[in-house]
Amino acid sequence: MGKYKLTAQQIAAYGRHLHAEERSPGTIEKYLRDGRAFVCWLQGRDVTKELAAEWKGHLQEQGYAPVSINSMLAALNGLFRFLGWEDCRVKFLRIQRRAFRDSCRELTRSEYQRLLSAARGAGKERLALLMETICATGIRVSEVQYITVEAARQGRSEISLKGKIRTILLPGKLCRKLLQYAQKQKTASGAIFRTRSGKSVSRRQIWAELKGLCRDAGVEPQKVFPHNFRHLFATVFYKSCKDIVRLADLLGHTSIETTRIYLITSGAEHVRQLERLGLVS
Repeated sequence: MGKYKLTAQQIAAYGRHLHAEERSPGTIEKYLRDGRAFVCWLQGRDVTKELAAEWKGHLQEQGYAPVSINSMLAALNGLFRFLGWEDCRVKFLRIQRRAFRDSCRELTRSEYQRLLSAARGAGKERLALLMETICATGIRVSEVQYITVEAARQGRSEISLKGKIRTILLPGKLCRKLLQYAQKQKTASGAIFRTRSGKSVSRRQIWAELKGLCRDAGVEPQKVFPHNFRHLFATVFYKSCKDIVRLADLLGHTSIETTRIYLITSGAEHVRQLERLGLVS
């Protein structure tokens, strides 16, 4: 097995490679963060497969969820592949497919409504409209930039991300609200959700603003993050039409298996289904 030195310059070069591969800004940021975390943990030691495997064990000891660990290993293995250090790559944790979601992470429709009320009550019109936009369309937070004045006028947005182009249809009521907000902000064209300086609102800012609503809305913070609104859209849409293929198209998934993950019910719902079987006398 080889021994290699991992430097900040190599990680920066990896970031440029990911950008050239048209990875999303969020993915690039995460992969570089995970790479730097590994460098920090190494404390100047040479990189070996044994140490990479030891880092995996370290993450487990630190209490990271298996899915989070595998995500960090994906970043590390991608870095090793980029550098040609194939002999340092480590295996992922084997995770049994989950039958249900953790209820402490599942955002309910009533909690979503409370978040909207809290945002409006605090005068945060942009944040309330942003939540409605994600939840009514199922877009990713990284795709918010494609919600433009032009898209609201046309009732559809063409999203180009991760090397794929797909068209998102916008409900008429949402379009009207988006255009009213844009007019109020004197936004004649381009992205609707902007900062005061005119830049597109960032993922980090959206995340921080959502967390700030939790106490007033009476919703647990671990349930409140942008991707959970996408999950809520998926579950409500599927309950309405029972068409997983159509849902996969709307979410931009190339695999139905990925869409299936979005439809896993909570542990509480799973228990209710078992109770209804009536197999205990």
